[in-house]
Amino acid sequence: MARLRDMTKLIRSKNAGPFLLTLDILFDDRKCYEQVVQAGVLSAQSVARLYKVGVGDVRFFLCPEILAIKATLPRVVGSGDPLDSDVYGAQQIGPLLELEIPALP
Repeated sequence: MARLRDMTKLIRSKNAGPFLLTLDILFDDRKCYEQVVQAGVLSAQSVARLYKVGVGDVRFFLCPEILAIKATLPRVVGSGDPLDSDVYGAQQIGPLLELEIPALP
């Protein structure tokens, strides 16, 4: 099994306003993109589980024309809140990095 971090060109997170976070998973290889999509382990449900939010709060997008997967979810703490440890939302990729992607049959 490969890890998501080993199959992507870039995984990044960023604010989508003060209360939302956007995750961008970008591929430079169509084969890797298709393997991740077909494996089904990266989905609104898995993002919700990894980031501990409700699945109904996750917007999940497959973008095959640009070999990307995107998700938007609520921030646990708003940007700039005294309890916020990442005001730009740029350090939130950790839960995605070790996601295991099974090989296709």
